Amino acid sequence: MLPDQCGSSLLLHLPDDVLIIVTRSLTPKDLCNLGLCCRGLCELVASEKVWLAQCDKLGVVPYKDLSEWRKGVSSYKAICRFLVGVFPLLGIWVHQNPELGNVVYVMPGFVSVVGCRIIPQEIGPLGIEDGPILWAPVFEILCDFEGSAEFFLHGRERDHDYVYPGSLKAVDRTCNVLLLEVEPRQQRNGGILAHSKSFAHDLDKDFSRKISRSDSGISKSNRIVGHNASMVPFSRMAFGDRRKLLDLVTGQVRLQVPDAKNSLLFPRLRGDVDLSEDIAILSERRLLLMQMYNLGSSPSDRKAGARLLLDPTQLEMSEIRKNMNCTHGCETSWYGDGSQTQCMKKKTLTGYFRDSFRHMLGKSNSINGSRETLKKNFSSGGNRHAQLHEFLHSGDTIGLMLHASTVKLSSYRAWPNMHDSRFALYKLPMREPVAGQEYSGLWGGTFGWPPGRPSEDKLGKALFFLLLSYEESQGQTLLIATKILEGTHYVLHPNGSAMFIVNIDESSLEPFPWEADEDGRVLNVECAYNGEGIANGYGFRYPGSKPGSLFVIQDGLLAFVWRESKSVLTLQRLNLEKLLKKGERMHALPPVSNFAYLTRSYSNVFAAFSNSANSLSSQR
Repeated sequence: MLPDQCGSSLLLHLPDDVLIIVTRSLTPKDLCNLGLCCRGLCELVASEKVWLAQCDKLGVVPYKDLSEWRKGVSSYKAICRFLVGVFPLLGIWVHQNPELGNVVYVMPGFVSVVGCRIIPQEIGPLGIEDGPILWAPVFEILCDFEGSAEFFLHGRERDHDYVYPGSLKAVDRTCNVLLLEVEPRQQRNGGILAHSKSFAHDLDKDFSRKISRSDSGISKSNRIVGHNASMVPFSRMAFGDRRKLLDLVTGQVRLQVPDAKNSLLFPRLRGDVDLSEDIAILSERRLLLMQMYNLGSSPSDRKAGARLLLDPTQLEMSEIRKNMNCTHGCETSWYGDGSQTQCMKKKTLTGYFRDSFRHMLGKSNSINGSRETLKKNFSSGGNRHAQLHEFLHSGDTIGLMLHASTVKLSSYRAWPNMHDSRFALYKLPMREPVAGQEYSGLWGGTFGWPPGRPSEDKLGKALFFLLLSYEESQGQTLLIATKILEGTHYVLHPNGSAMFIVNIDESSLEPFPWEADEDGRVLNVECAYNGEGIANGYGFRYPGSKPGSLFVIQDGLLAFVWRESKSVLTLQRLNLEKLLKKGERMHALPPVSNFAYLTRSYSNVFAAFSNSANSLSSQR
């Protein structure tokens, strides 16, 4: 082979369709490195077709929809950058409270990803597939023109829907905890950093765009803020201080979106819906949110002459300090060393001069002392909570932040053991069905037969979401159905309970109690397994169990039947993205509770039922 036919020249002379096949085997980072080899390969890597293939390979957005996404950004490369950054967020996130179920599904929106909470609910005569699933928005992350992420928390206050802009911290590839935090930022080197055009660097850099107001004369693309070496982590503060800060910051940064432009978060999937009309509404809404993210106000606020924030994701620390009230009628001197406290009471003239003299003598020592205290707190690993004034001294500005982190978590039957005082959501490990584990994944259904059909005394049936997973125990393969949501009025069993456990290695000889389905067709039972189902009357946290059988029925249905009572729980595999696109939006809770509801509750705090809900005990 001639020298000029080797190396980069060989790639440059490949037909476009062959080149796309070759580059699909590379990662985005590999493509960027390839573009550094020579000018010809740099031009090749900049091709829109190459990056379109990368976006399609991720499998997040259908190929036919990528062209609509492209209209709102600078290039397919920008879309790829955004999708790679937010890909680990996609999936099911949960929290222990309330016990009825707290399920948040993160899925693609329109040039965005959206976190939607499934409301505990009943299913009517139309069933799961055709009946509208109730949901409420939790957060969304928009892709801006260059592919960076813009985070918005959702919430409702005083009968109005609001969005709360913030930043998205660089997402861990293996993240399993999603934290809502407040983060202080401090300038470094004037807040200026040379703009890097390396996409490989962009993939791993922090997507957050928190900027100090003193940098208002500098372009946002050329500004960055850094962490102070002595920064106090948000998680080290006491729960009350963390809650107070979150409430204060969300109250300051909230923005109201006009109702007419806030109805859709993603294209609907209904036969009577014009998709092009939805795309037009979503495009207009996205542009409005991007303007609000950059200008810090809604159009109505600007017409009214409201004061604009130079960066709506950031607040001046001085404003926060003024709003924080010191406990026991005392006000901490935030601007000094952090250890001086001025009691709000009348002082004598002698006392005033004495305190001032002591303050001047101890000022230099107190600054060094506070730094030593911080070092001791972090190095000792003690349980002492960080003080609020220590946290507020960590930076010049403060803002809302979404932090996707990887932490070491234990779990029991696929349900993670959670911290009860963190504003967090926890990711459920989802496993794709494979040979020998065909039933892995998310299933949903109701009690009773035929499935989904209401009885004479019940207008609807409580909807259950179960996560089916496999576990090896004493040489046996167990299929465990973990409850993550139930639509009853008052919960009987907590989140993470095993609704049934069956032994895949042990076939059942029990007959299925019914011979026909709801349409009168003869049932075809493919196989059945012995197991045990959850029982009432043995305690809330540690219920008992009763024998039963799991039947695999035609059309992909599963049915667990309790042997004694003949109660049946019928399940079908769920596609949450399709269900939500056909669903009905409900109102959100106030912002912090809307993200993580930490108060223990056994009833439905997300929506009130218009009809009487089924009780689990009445089904057995």
